[in-house]
Amino acid sequence: MTLDDLNQRLRDFAAARDWEPFHTPKNLVMALSGEVGELTSLFQWLTPEESAEWRSDPELAHNVVDEIADVTLYLLQLANSLGVDLIEAANAKIDRNEIRFPAPG
Repeated sequence: MTLDDLNQRLRDFAAARDWEPFHTPKNLVMALSGEVGELTSLFQWLTPEESAEWRSDPELAHNVVDEIADVTLYLLQLANSLGVDLIEAANAKIDRNEIRFPAPG
């Protein structure tokens, strides 16, 4: 599945439930922020070693994957709402970062 396919599936899902009126940039940013907070809370009190071993706890692993999915889906909806091509925007940002932060040597 491509990013475009996932975007279409997400649009179809929202349309089937008549959720589009609620998917304003403000609402989507707030929902995205909430989901990032939920992901953050899963790692908040773990040691660096525990956080690196997150997959060894089945419940934590399930929750991490779910929250990453939620963050991804809200980010896709937000980008779609704003008319931002995520691949293009991400590549442009990496291009700028390569200039700002040149590799040593």
